[in-house]
Amino acid sequence: MALLAGDENAFEMFFRTNYQSLCRYAYTFLNDTDEAEEIVQNSFLSVWEKRSGLQVNTSGKSYMFAMVRNACLNVIKHRKIQTRHANEHMAITRTGEETVSEAVQGAELEREIGKALQTLPEQCRLVFTMSRFEELKYQEIADQLQISVKTVENHMGKALKLMREQLKDYLVTVLIAMMMLLK
Repeated sequence: MALLAGDENAFEMFFRTNYQSLCRYAYTFLNDTDEAEEIVQNSFLSVWEKRSGLQVNTSGKSYMFAMVRNACLNVIKHRKIQTRHANEHMAITRTGEETVSEAVQGAELEREIGKALQTLPEQCRLVFTMSRFEELKYQEIADQLQISVKTVENHMGKALKLMREQLKDYLVTVLIAMMMLLK
């Protein structure tokens, strides 16, 4: 083949004869005219630069179509990888933002709960803490404090009422925090 021997005229003729059809072929893969033309031009350039070492066992046209197809498939594969990485990055960023936001809301909520707890009468605060934070049953609280279950119920009712009043401005934050815990 004269082209592989370095005949510039043969190469130019080969280029002019096949360029448009190769660009249309590349476009069917990429749906981007500029990118298709770039692939075809790079393919021709590569053939010219490597002409002395090329082993072409088919027609020059078939060789070029295979070369362009492979280059297009590489571009498509690269696009998929870029899309996947972009999606992963967005997911990580979104998760990081949510985590920071949740931490800030959680810390603020904990401060407000602590303040609200301090406003409760001592016995009422003790019963509430044992019930909600130590997760003891009313009977267990009554046994430990040596009071009746009815007294524990009264203290809890009073504590919950006072806590609701103290935390009414944070009700939305509390609901969001609870929803996050349920996920």
